[in-house]
Amino acid sequence: HVQLVESGGGSAQAGGSLRVSCAVSGRTYKDYCMGWFRQAPGKEREGVASIDTDGTIRYADSVKGRFTISKDNAKNSLYLIMNSLKPEDTAMYYCAADYGQCPSLLRALLFPYWGQGTQVTVS
Repeated sequence: HVQLVESGGGSAQAGGSLRVSCAVSGRTYKDYCMGWFRQAPGKEREGVASIDTDGTIRYADSVKGRFTISKDNAKNSLYLIMNSLKPEDTAMYYCAADYGQCPSLLRALLFPYWGQGTQVTVS
């Protein structure tokens, strides 16, 4: 198992930037597919970005060109840098993990390990 703890986030104006981080503890971090998801009030949890065990990165169309996912294996940390923020990016952001390669679809139900979430608000 892995344990995930998010930090960062907060509030920003439209066009601004924020960074969220995820500290990973437990089993070998590099053997896990890591992802960022978000959930706005009244909406389903949606995949934002993922980084595979071989470094392959995928983004949701809604954030391509604006968000960057990265990880630091030495620090057991996952990051999401969010630029050109829009009000529709407002949501609770969650770090998630799945052992092995990333699933073909970035769907929340395919990820068994989750952090507690951190709020991002864009006005």
